[in-house]
This record gives sequence, structure tokens and C-alpha cells, in this order.
Amino acid sequence: MTNKINIAVIGVGRWGVHLLRNFLAHPQVNVVAVVDPHPERLATVKQQFNLDDNVLLTTQWQDLKTVLGLTGVAIATPATTHYALIKDALQQGYHVLAEKPLTLDPAECRELCYLAEQHHLILTVDHTYLFHPAVERGKTVVQAGKLGDLRYGYATRTHLGPVRQDVDALWDLAIHDIAIFNAWLGQIPIKVQATGTVWLQGAGEQGSRAAALRLRSVTGEQGSRGAEVSPYTDSALPQGLADLVWLTLTYPDGFQAYIHLCWLNSDKQRRLGVVGSLGSLIFDEMSISSPLTLLHGEFEQQGNQFIPVNQKQIVLELEPGEPLGRVCSSFVASILNNTPSEISSGWVGTELVEILAALTLSLSQGGKPVFLSDRIVKD
Repeated sequence: MTNKINIAVIGVGRWGVHLLRNFLAHPQVNVVAVVDPHPERLATVKQQFNLDDNVLLTTQWQDLKTVLGLTGVAIATPATTHYALIKDALQQGYHVLAEKPLTLDPAECRELCYLAEQHHLILTVDHTYLFHPAVERGKTVVQAGKLGDLRYGYATRTHLGPVRQDVDALWDLAIHDIAIFNAWLGQIPIKVQATGTVWLQGAGEQGSRAAALRLRSVTGEQGSRGAEVSPYTDSALPQGLADLVWLTLTYPDGFQAYIHLCWLNSDKQRRLGVVGSLGSLIFDEMSISSPLTLLHGEFEQQGNQFIPVNQKQIVLELEPGEPLGRVCSSFVASILNNTPSEISSGWVGTELVEILAALTLSLSQGGKPVFLSDRIVKD
């Protein structure tokens, strides 16, 4: 292939290494630089991937400005660094693939989306689950009406660690399941609620400071677009970082999704379901043999009794392919075609940060409902 683009990977920690691996294997990509503040990581990836000496390995982001012909950057750094890095990259004329979340502040997300549009650049967010074959197939099943009238949804995402010290379980885990529900339903919530429990990083510790900073970043005099928020006050100070969080999302058509998140649970689960009048669709990531299952079943009323009928289970076949590889290929295609991602653009990432911001406010207020507009409206 003659059309190749030059990519730099910024951050080669746990996730960045996988981005690097996929871009190195992509036939339309030249990896020309790798940036990481830890020299030992650079040495490791150079040996692990047998990187050519022409690939720039540097601990300084600014060194990329010396790389001629750089087309785009993939950013896999802590979320607190995203805004500054993405803004600088866009101002330098680079297309950007950013690890989720786009930033921790809805206003910053919108600013970056407008900046990308202003410079005619691609801004894509690595919401990997949106590229998962099971999620893509599940979307076609739900939107084809095979579940009948949709009743409700539920998800569980639990494990034993890692425990984050910069964000709570809400910001660490919820974005995945919210993204899937939004994609399957073709809607975003209009009302959210969140309650949580803190065990490990409580009041008076680093957890309270981190939680307070998070609340300040998502509330303020203007607040999130479309969300009924109030300025941060000491009375709303979060008492640490929640280890357990329960969420309720209400969508415009009345559908509700219930999400259970915990990083202090040795029962590891990655399970999401949508229930309809004709059956249920289950995405169980932990099941190797049947990650996506359609469970047919409905009720037939006989007198005052409701009898289950038409029950059967179908394991749905999925297209092969690593989700992250699909993310990287989509980013490359967007650049070559000069077309933003329909699946995970910067605006999709902004919608998800808006929702997390509203959930954070609800969590700080003991589960008080927070209302959002039914779509992100551009200025």
C-alpha cells in the first residue's frame, strides 16, 4: 500500500504497549516515535518490538516537534494529562487518538472537539468496547427489534483491584457499560443517579482530596452543558473515593439501566444484559465459548397465570478481530478518508464525560437525580 501515515505513541504503560503493538502491525502505518517519561519503558519496548534505530525514543513530548511528516499521535497517558497533550497536538496539526476518558472536564472536551473541527483534524477516543465484535453484533440485534419492547438493562463490572488513587470506581469503570448501553439503544440518558460506598480511601485521606478535585472539575458556575448542576460547596465534599458504586440511567423512552461497579470484589464479572418482551441479550465478556447470547422467552397468559413460552438459547456468532486493533484501523481510516469516526468521535467521548460528570454530582449528593439534555448541543 502506498498511503502510509506516520504515527507517534505517547505513553507505553499497560495500555500504550498494546496500542504500539497494533500500530506496528498495521500495513498503513509507520511508527516514527515513542514517548514515555520512564526511560526503562522505552528500553523495554525497543527490545520487545525490535524497534528500528530510526524510531525516535524520547521522554519529552516536545521532541515530537522535530519529527518531520508526523501525521497523528496516540495518547495513552493518565487522564489528568489528556487536555494539555491533546490541545497541543491539535495545535501542532496532528490527528489524535486518545485513551478514554477524553478529559475529566466536559468543558475541556467540548473545547478540544471544536479545536479539531477548526483545524480539520480527526479526534477519536479509544472506547474499545464500541469496537468489540460482540457489542457491534448486539447493537444490530437490539435495533432490529428482536427483543420486542425493551424493558430494562443491567450490568456488573467487578474485580479485586487495581485500586486507583486519582479517581473512584465510577470514573474508572462506568464508562465502558454506559458506552455499550448508549450504542445499543441509540440514545443517551436524560437522567442519572449514583450512590456509593467508601472503604479504602476515606475522609481525611488522599481519597477525599482526589474526590473533591473531581467534583470541582465537573461542577462550577456554568456546569455541564444540559445538566442541572450547582457550584461546588463544602457541604457537598465527597468523603473519599468510592469503592462500590450503583448507577441508574434513565433514557428518553423510559428505558432504565442499572449498573453495579466495584474494585473490591473477588468475584470478577464483566456482564451486561438488555431485557425485552421477547427475550434477553447477554454480553458476558468472561465467557470464552458464548460471549453474546440471545435468550428467547416470553409469557403467555392463561387465566390469571403467566406461562413462559418460546424459550430457547442462541449463541450468536461473532466476527474475528481484536477490538483494539479495530480502534487503530478505524483511526487510520478516518485520517486517510478525512472523515470523523461515527463510532467513537470526540463528540461521543464528550457525551460520555458529560454523563460521568452528572453521575459525580449525584454521587456527591447522596443519589439525588441529575438531569441532562437528550443530546449534546454544539454552540
